[in-house]
Amino acid sequence: MVEQNPADGFSRYGLAIEYVNLGELPTAVEQFRLLLEHNPTYAAAYFHGGQTLEKLGRIEEAKAIYSKGIDVTTQTGDAHTRSELQAALNLLP
Repeated sequence: MVEQNPADGFSRYGLAIEYVNLGELPTAVEQFRLLLEHNPTYAAAYFHGGQTLEKLGRIEEAKAIYSKGIDVTTQTGDAHTRSELQAALNLLP
Protein backbone atom coordinates (compact mmCIF):
# COMPACT_ATOMS: atom_id res chain seq x y z
CA MET A 1 0.00 0.00 0.00
CA VAL A 2 2.87 2.38 0.76
CA GLU A 3 4.34 1.82 -2.70
CA GLN A 4 1.00 2.71 -4.30
CA ASN A 5 0.54 5.84 -2.20
CA PRO A 6 3.75 6.97 -0.45
CA ALA A 7 2.01 9.95 1.15
CA ASP A 8 -0.65 7.83 2.90
CA GLY A 9 0.06 8.45 6.56
CA PHE A 10 -1.85 5.52 8.00
CA SER A 11 -0.09 2.96 5.80
CA ARG A 12 3.34 4.48 6.35
CA TYR A 13 2.76 4.59 10.13
CA GLY A 14 1.73 0.92 10.11
CA LEU A 15 4.85 0.02 8.15
CA ALA A 16 7.07 1.93 10.57
CA ILE A 17 5.48 0.21 13.57
CA GLU A 18 5.90 -3.18 11.91
CA TYR A 19 9.61 -2.48 11.46
CA VAL A 20 9.81 -1.58 15.17
CA ASN A 21 8.08 -4.84 16.05
CA LEU A 22 10.55 -6.76 13.88
CA GLY A 23 13.48 -5.03 15.59
CA GLU A 24 14.54 -3.28 12.39
CA LEU A 25 14.90 0.04 14.15
CA PRO A 26 17.00 2.00 11.60
CA THR A 27 14.46 1.15 8.90
CA ALA A 28 11.64 2.15 11.24
CA VAL A 29 13.31 5.52 11.86
CA GLU A 30 13.53 6.08 8.11
CA GLN A 31 9.83 5.26 7.73
CA PHE A 32 8.89 7.68 10.52
CA ARG A 33 11.02 10.34 8.78
CA LEU A 34 9.25 9.75 5.47
CA LEU A 35 5.88 9.77 7.20
CA LEU A 36 6.56 13.16 8.78
CA GLU A 37 7.95 14.50 5.53
CA HIS A 38 4.58 13.86 3.85
CA ASN A 39 2.35 14.29 6.94
CA PRO A 40 3.99 16.76 9.33
CA THR A 41 0.99 16.79 11.69
CA TYR A 42 0.88 13.00 12.23
CA ALA A 43 1.39 13.33 15.98
CA ALA A 44 1.93 9.67 16.88
CA ALA A 45 4.93 9.53 14.55
CA TYR A 46 6.76 12.05 16.70
CA PHE A 47 6.23 9.98 19.83
CA HIS A 48 7.01 6.56 18.35
CA GLY A 49 9.80 7.94 16.19
CA GLY A 50 11.38 9.44 19.29
CA GLN A 51 11.06 6.19 21.19
CA THR A 52 12.71 4.33 18.34
CA LEU A 53 15.57 6.79 18.27
CA GLU A 54 15.99 6.35 22.02
CA LYS A 55 16.26 2.58 21.57
CA LEU A 56 19.05 3.19 19.08
CA GLY A 57 20.85 5.46 21.59
CA ARG A 58 20.32 8.50 19.38
CA ILE A 59 19.23 10.69 22.29
CA GLU A 60 19.84 14.12 20.75
CA GLU A 61 17.78 13.14 17.70
CA ALA A 62 15.04 11.83 19.99
CA LYS A 63 15.01 15.15 21.86
CA ALA A 64 14.71 17.00 18.56
CA ILE A 65 11.78 14.93 17.30
CA TYR A 66 9.98 15.18 20.64
CA SER A 67 10.47 18.96 20.62
CA LYS A 68 9.20 19.26 17.06
CA GLY A 69 6.20 17.10 18.00
CA ILE A 70 5.47 19.37 20.96
CA ASP A 71 5.45 22.37 18.63
CA VAL A 72 3.16 20.61 16.15
CA THR A 73 0.71 19.32 18.75
CA THR A 74 0.57 22.73 20.38
CA GLN A 75 -0.42 24.21 17.02
CA THR A 76 -3.00 21.50 16.29
CA GLY A 77 -4.46 21.51 19.81
CA ASP A 78 -3.63 17.85 20.52
CA ALA A 79 -3.08 18.26 24.25
CA HIS A 80 -2.97 14.52 24.99
CA THR A 81 -0.14 13.72 22.59
CA ARG A 82 1.62 16.94 23.54
CA SER A 83 1.68 15.83 27.18
CA GLU A 84 3.04 12.40 26.20
CA LEU A 85 5.78 14.01 24.13
CA GLN A 86 6.67 16.41 26.94
CA ALA A 87 6.85 13.54 29.45
CA ALA A 88 9.11 11.56 27.12
CA LEU A 89 11.35 14.59 26.60
CA ASN A 90 11.53 15.24 30.33
CA LEU A 91 12.83 11.70 30.95
CA LEU A 92 15.85 12.19 28.71
CA PRO A 93 19.20 13.26 30.10
